Amino acid sequence: MSTFPARIPFWRDVRVLRVGAQLLFVFAIALVANWFYTNLQINLERTGIRFGFDFLWSTAGFGISEGLPFEPTDSYGYAFWVGVVNTLRVIGIGILLATLLGLVAGIARLSGNWLVRQIATVYVETIRNTPLVVQLFFWYTAIFLKLPRVDESIKLPGPIYLSQRGLALPRPYPTESFALWGYVLGAGLLVALLVYIGRRLYLARAQRPGFPALWAAGAFALIALGGWVLLPRAPVAWEMPTLGTFNFEGGWQISPEFAALLAGLVVYTGAFIAEIVRGGILAVPKGQTEAARALGLRPIYVLRLVVIPQALRVIVPPLTSQYLNLAKNSSLAVAIGYPDLFNVANTIINQSGRALEMVFLIMISYLTMSLLTSAFMNWYNRRVKLIER
Repeated sequence: MSTFPARIPFWRDVRVLRVGAQLLFVFAIALVANWFYTNLQINLERTGIRFGFDFLWSTAGFGISEGLPFEPTDSYGYAFWVGVVNTLRVIGIGILLATLLGLVAGIARLSGNWLVRQIATVYVETIRNTPLVVQLFFWYTAIFLKLPRVDESIKLPGPIYLSQRGLALPRPYPTESFALWGYVLGAGLLVALLVYIGRRLYLARAQRPGFPALWAAGAFALIALGGWVLLPRAPVAWEMPTLGTFNFEGGWQISPEFAALLAGLVVYTGAFIAEIVRGGILAVPKGQTEAARALGLRPIYVLRLVVIPQALRVIVPPLTSQYLNLAKNSSLAVAIGYPDLFNVANTIINQSGRALEMVFLIMISYLTMSLLTSAFMNWYNRRVKLIER
């Protein structure tokens, strides 16, 4: 006669207890959220404050000095959108430049040249251990506001002009040949896609490593350059800045506030990225470098083909945190008067008195930027991570 183990009562079943604990936790969170919402509703009714976003269609009544074209007769909603675009511009350019600076500084910290290594060390240790807001004030008041007047601007190749009013750069604009060149670029993208697929299939059959994206980029660049040369007129021309009565006219005008904010964020975040890059390189086993040198690879190829690809698996996760920090640190633009979304939102609060709604929009904006940045970096991390058999 066979015997079977007794059935475990459900109140002692580990699986049931786990599900029950999770449901209990979710229920507790819902109770806390309901308490906050109820308390908010009671306080709003008690003080006579109405929650809503209809004010965003009201006339702003103030100007924004930089960004998308904006007039005081435009709405609060469009004003906030101008601030969001200004913030995105700082974040996008800042992430790119901070990555490049951090990569160079991180490699320099491991350089065999004593002077280069010490300069990189002083930069990293000095910048990381001083507050960002102090650095922003330094860039703004001690650097950009101390530049010469407009009529005595510093002229750099380009031409690029530096003055108290910021930077004046040449601005590209499309000519009548740009539409035809657009068809050439479309054909180039199609050819680049075919080259990428073909090269990837070839490398898979040959079981060889490679960079099919570089082949695709080369094919696209070759077609784009060929179209540029063969067209009767260049598809893009340059508008040069010229000195006017009070400021430069034409070209791109970059305000000292934007330049100071960008420089401060790039230099500050680049110092942290440098340490991440240095740690990632040191995490690569020394035998990998020795094996690459034994094959006769030059140091630059050892770094580019052997060390950096393996170091990326260590670099990318903490690099995501630095990108998110840069995005959130951009809110310090209010300290130097750059009209980012936080600065514009403060002005809207002062004008309309709708603090609760604007704080909610600020939180949603930064949360959306952070989640999108994190999602992209997580996708890239999955692409470069080590897949073990």
